[in-house]
Amino acid sequence: MHEMALMGDILNLVFDDAKQKKITKVKSITLTVGQLSNALPDALEMAFDINKAQGHDMLSDSSKLNIIVEEAKATCIFCEELYKPTHRIAICPKCNMPGGKLTSGETFKVETYEGE
Repeated sequence: MHEMALMGDILNLVFDDAKQKKITKVKSITLTVGQLSNALPDALEMAFDINKAQGHDMLSDSSKLNIIVEEAKATCIFCEELYKPTHRIAICPKCNMPGGKLTSGETFKVETYEGE
């Protein structure tokens, strides 16, 4: 489960930035996770809860993780059909050609965090 490592990296980034801003507690973190980003929202939530349970001094019992799931969208390079792919390489539902260009769904980033 690589989400544990991802969450560790996310928390390190947020905590480093928070320390520079003299924030002592992180109340919430909001992530955008694309459907095709190779990160599972449920596993990220579990990894966050595990880190919180380990008692890191910048997280409290009330700290929250918010995840915005970015829908996957692609445009066919042959017929220009806009569709929702289920994989990075998907067949266009209109012309049955592979190789659509992903226009969303790969994002994985920290949008915001709140602290005190």
